[in-house]
Amino acid sequence: MSDVVSPEIRSRMMTGIRGKDTAPEMMLRRALHRKGFRYRLHAHDLPGKPDMVFPARRAIIMIHGCFWHGHDCHLFKWPASHQDFWRKKIEGNQRHDEAVANALQAAGWRILTVWECAIKGRSRQKEEEIAETVALWLTDGTGNVELKGISHGNTD
Repeated sequence: MSDVVSPEIRSRMMTGIRGKDTAPEMMLRRALHRKGFRYRLHAHDLPGKPDMVFPARRAIIMIHGCFWHGHDCHLFKWPASHQDFWRKKIEGNQRHDEAVANALQAAGWRILTVWECAIKGRSRQKEEEIAETVALWLTDGTGNVELKGISHGNTD
């Protein structure tokens, strides 16, 4: 299947996709700041440059886009065009995510992964519920956790 837009338009669209300061990231940052949490952003001295770092709590928050990280949810669909490219790209992202998580855990960090579907789309959770869940995780010291969208049964 060929692309529905020209290569120039597709290129412009792809360059507009942000790697940091995304809408889900900004929502969570604002919510946690309102709750009194302070953090470092995109720490260059840690593997994977985590989105949010809480050094005193040895905690890291990674906010993953469901498409780019190949999450099994309604926001992710394998593209119909350039399938080999996209499979290689997304599976490479997943391998990188795993390597980063292993390195961070080996260094004594605990990780909360917030998936995009928890924040947007039909399975999203309420902003305040997400903030409460994350705040509880930060303060109770539990291990690694993933925060996903709410399952509403099979509606695909």
